[in-house]
Amino acid sequence: MFEIESGELLLRLSWVEKMEAAHGDVRVPLTSVAAVRAVVTAWPELRGVRSPGTGIPNAIAVGTRRGRFGKDFAVVHGKGPAVVVEFEGAKYERLIVTVEDADGTAATIRGNIHR
Repeated sequence: MFEIESGELLLRLSWVEKMEAAHGDVRVPLTSVAAVRAVVTAWPELRGVRSPGTGIPNAIAVGTRRGRFGKDFAVVHGKGPAVVVEFEGAKYERLIVTVEDADGTAATIRGNIHR
């Protein structure tokens, strides 16, 4: 799901996730990454209103989330662990994504940030 490509953090969506989100893959420069953390579950991290995207409480939250904070992008399926990536000066304030190995994924992203 997360890939590092040409100095960017790429969130590669499956075709189903693209349909759920009404959005394509998300690319953000690695230089915009401010913080990366693993969380036990993504649901407390979600904020704002889904627009556009798909949402079923405690099951699916995929798409753009908007609020006074700006925009976040979420790909949340189920109640498992997730990675939260925070940005400065990017299109999105945060990415919130469920992944099986949240600790390992967060460490990999952190290891590719060059300041």
